[in-house]
This record gives sequence, structure tokens and C-alpha cells, in this order.
Amino acid sequence: MNKTALYITSLAISLALMACSAAESQVETESAPTEATAEPTSQMNESEVMADDTMANDAMQEGGMKTAVLAGGCFWCVEADFEKLDGVSEVVSGYTGGTTANPTYEEVTYNNTGHYEAAEIYYDPSVVSYDDLLDYYWKTIDPTDANGQFCDQGDSYRTAIFATPEQEAAAEASLADIKQTKPFDAPIVTPVKELGEFYKAEDYHQDYYKKSSLKYKFYRTRCGRDGRLEDLWGEVVTD
Repeated sequence: MNKTALYITSLAISLALMACSAAESQVETESAPTEATAEPTSQMNESEVMADDTMANDAMQEGGMKTAVLAGGCFWCVEADFEKLDGVSEVVSGYTGGTTANPTYEEVTYNNTGHYEAAEIYYDPSVVSYDDLLDYYWKTIDPTDANGQFCDQGDSYRTAIFATPEQEAAAEASLADIKQTKPFDAPIVTPVKELGEFYKAEDYHQDYYKKSSLKYKFYRTRCGRDGRLEDLWGEVVTD
């Protein structure tokens, strides 16, 4: 084996050790912060992390901004997918739908709190509507899986639209429409649920796809998210 091949092999092994593999690896990289996952990297310095942490509040104070709360499996991926959209100013990873106040990631994952991993999406309705967000949402999840998403299985990884009373009619209409227009035979199991308290997740989860981009990309590939989405919908809208 020449030096180039040896280097490539060593790099692949190192990446594999860092990455998530199925549900077990998701727990590993989303677990309590380590220096690798908790500290800002050169891609995102400390001042940028602090700025991102206040963007959601700033957006609401500016007026005209609205929020949507969606659960689509791993909130790292939901955050990454929706922050690509024009009109979306910030996406916050968090927990909702359960009974435990101020839950931790470990409690949500292991202690039957009833919470979902979810994302609070701050958007400008003059640029992108709630209906537009829902149309996009369906194409970013597997709505046929009642037990989780892709390699992440368990109650906290289930999908759901968490709607306010003002959003409920639009959410139910979107669900009814996708049931009629879906390009596959399997039934839609994603529900519309009443939005309760949304609890922001730990700081090391916020903007994970930016702070640890290599690990995130490897995890997403290994988890099979985009491959499954293409199989279901015939395209990957997040590309």
C-alpha cells in the first residue's frame, strides 16, 4: 500500500470513529458536550455563537416575524435544512410535546418525558408563508415512520407539526393535502399536535451543523437521511 492509500485509509478510519452509526452513534455525538462538540471551532468563533444565541429574540423584537415549531427527527438536521430558506432568520433546536419542565437531552432521550426533538423556526411571513414552510417540511422528513426518523429510532425522534390555535387549520389542511398528493403508497403517520411549552436545547446542540460540520455531514450521510428522502419524494429539496 503506497503512502497516499495509507493516508486515505487512516483518514477514513478516523472519520468512522468520530461519526454516528445508526441510533447508537446519534446518542454518542449528541450526548453531553465534549471539547470537540461544545467549544466553538475556527468555523464559528465565540462571538458568532453568542450572536446566534440572541438572533431569535432580536428577530421577534424587530416585529413582523412569526414562529413555527416542527419535529423532524434529529434537530441538527431540521435546523440545517430550514436555515437554508429565504425568509427564515433563525432556527432554534429544542424540546416540546412532553410533560417534563426544562428537560435535558439525556432526559428526553432516555427517561420517557414525552418530548420530541423539535425546531422553533423564526420566519418573515412577507417572504415565506407558513404554508410554504409546511410544504417544504414534508419533503425533509419520512412521514411514514411512526417510531423515529432514518437511523434514529425512539419517541424523541418522531415527527409532528406543533401548531398554535391560529396555525391549526393550515396545519390540518397541509396534512390532508399531502395524504392525497404523496407519491408513495405508505400511509402518513405524522400528526398535527397542539403546541405547548418549547424548551431550548443545550447550547452545544445549537448550530451543530456549523460548529462541527465534518461530523455533522458524516453523521447525516451514515444515517441515510437524504437517500431515504430521494426514494420517497423523488428529490432532495435541501440540496
